[in-house]
Amino acid sequence: MDITTFAVAGATGRLGRHVVDVLAERGHKVVPMSRATGVDIITREGLAEALSGVDVIIDVASWHGSEQEAATDFFRTSARTLQEAGQKAGVAGITVASIIGVDKATAGFLAAKKVHEELLLSGPLPVRILRASQFHEFVGQLLDWRQGDIAYLPSLPTQLVACRTVAEELVDLATAPAPAQGTRIPEIAGPRKETLADAARLLGARRGIKVVSVDDSGMPDAGIAAKGGFLPSPHAKLAGLTFQEWLDSQP
Repeated sequence: MDITTFAVAGATGRLGRHVVDVLAERGHKVVPMSRATGVDIITREGLAEALSGVDVIIDVASWHGSEQEAATDFFRTSARTLQEAGQKAGVAGITVASIIGVDKATAGFLAAKKVHEELLLSGPLPVRILRASQFHEFVGQLLDWRQGDIAYLPSLPTQLVACRTVAEELVDLATAPAPAQGTRIPEIAGPRKETLADAARLLGARRGIKVVSVDDSGMPDAGIAAKGGFLPSPHAKLAGLTFQEWLDSQP
């Protein structure tokens, strides 16, 4: 049976909006799930109704903060809820967006996402995972979190990727034939290695914000990150625009 109906958890979020757009552009039926659409994957409000007739769930719902315990609680509940409600509704499987390097994480938000992956994989429905680099759009969020006119950011290596690129790859994965057992978890990253601080300087120059590089030793798993532990693996797909190209494309 051709899969044509997708429920998108986190449909109104940074990545979710693009996933909804890509699915619609490709002719699929989309059921957006977020609190804004009356569906709550934590309390289960509206969830059973939303999943009626759905073939596959695409899970891009995320916690809004970086604190590990709160994020872990969110992902633990959402994983259990989507697995249980999805199985009851007759959903065929779940495709989820994750982050490159979570398998190495020991603390912070990435450690919470590691738990998220593990719990989803332990459920009754088959799960496909796509790990992505940090988004281009994340840089603006970092600047928004600053206090005052100066943003202090670490010079951690990354390979930023556009949300739209991740959404396209996620939909490709969700609609592809079942992968062979033992297949590596796919990764998607941007075409160029850079640092968060350098990317932030490009955006900061447009916003009139000064960006200063700081010591990253206080960040969760900073040592792993500094050694490139959260950069894409050799098998990762590199696609989309560089941060500068993406920035130039913004209105």
